Amino acid sequence: MNSAGAHDDTIVQQVEIHAPAARVFTALTDPNELIRWWNWEGKFQLVHAESDLRPGGKWSMRVSSCIPGHPDAVVHGEYRIVAPPCLLVYTWNRDGEDHPETLVRWDLVENNGVTTARVTHSGLNTERLRTRNSGWPMIVARLQTHLEG
Repeated sequence: MNSAGAHDDTIVQQVEIHAPAARVFTALTDPNELIRWWNWEGKFQLVHAESDLRPGGKWSMRVSSCIPGHPDAVVHGEYRIVAPPCLLVYTWNRDGEDHPETLVRWDLVENNGVTTARVTHSGLNTERLRTRNSGWPMIVARLQTHLEG
């Protein structure tokens, strides 16, 4: 797993997963799967997800905080590009935040049953936004653990 920010407003994370790209794509888009792996022990747990998987379709996730005094958070957006099993692009908005819409892009490249999954979160034009969305290393690690067992 490595991290490289192409631009100051961008977070990039990449991981190699021993699973076909189609399997990784499903784990990223199926609400029942997302609920099984989109969590961070001691921090938050995904409790509800919805996905209308088509360009222009809406998606949403509600995470419950495991930290006392922290409220649940709702993140939602719209799919821009849905091209299984190689590419998924969607907008990212967090309820209760006043900032410009940001963009998440997943590039999946499979080679001999191993998929390189690269997530790029762009439009993070303030330090607060970059900090608020700094959990991608943990998310790609959880995705890898979910798919590799």
